[in-house]
Amino acid sequence: MVFGDHVFWTAIGTTARYVFFAVAIETLLGLGLALLVDTEMRGSRVLRVSLILPMTIAPVVVGVMWRLIYDSGVGVTDPLWQFFGASPPDVLAHNTSAFIAVVVVDVWEWTPLIFLIVLAGLQSMPQEPLEAARVDGAGRVRLFLDHTLPMLMPVLLVAITLRTIDAIGTFDQIYVLTQGGPGTATRLISIYAYNTAFLFTQYGQAAAMLVMLLIMVMLLMVVAVRLMRRAAR
Repeated sequence: MVFGDHVFWTAIGTTARYVFFAVAIETLLGLGLALLVDTEMRGSRVLRVSLILPMTIAPVVVGVMWRLIYDSGVGVTDPLWQFFGASPPDVLAHNTSAFIAVVVVDVWEWTPLIFLIVLAGLQSMPQEPLEAARVDGAGRVRLFLDHTLPMLMPVLLVAITLRTIDAIGTFDQIYVLTQGGPGTATRLISIYAYNTAFLFTQYGQAAAMLVMLLIMVMLLMVVAVRLMRRAAR
């Protein structure tokens, strides 16, 4: 039974931590980058194109690329460690560093999605309230907190919801990077269900896990839709 499988609940907990940290960091970075690019600065068009490039790369390719970066023998950071007289760390061999490493990969690849959605929201925002606030003497911080952020909140919630749903099903790059290891440090529910079905041939158990995951995602969607409706009022 799925409910009595403690490994399943461990995988759910790992997935929840992974999604929380990845989506939170991506939201902050995406919002900051969108605010930066939205200003009329030199090179903003080139910056926009360069920022969305990671999202265009296939997740499997991203996993292979970052595995080479993290590799203690051929990693691109090895010369830097050697310059300081230290031996390159084996990032993917330790629980905490491996978890941080896969979160970093997700942030690198999917921050552009949050960036694009937020930037579209910023550029479609009515300018009259902002101009009136500037005339009244509002500074940049007050302008953002009192006007920009409230108007942007429905767009932010959409971006967070979409990214959260996608992050819950992350499989490709983590399987390439760690296959869920070391131990259970990066074993998300997608990895555990895959191993249960195709390594241990317990197809019914794997299907039950994914049904449970679907129910959790649907409940999350209900909460997200209510929050969106409340923010849009």
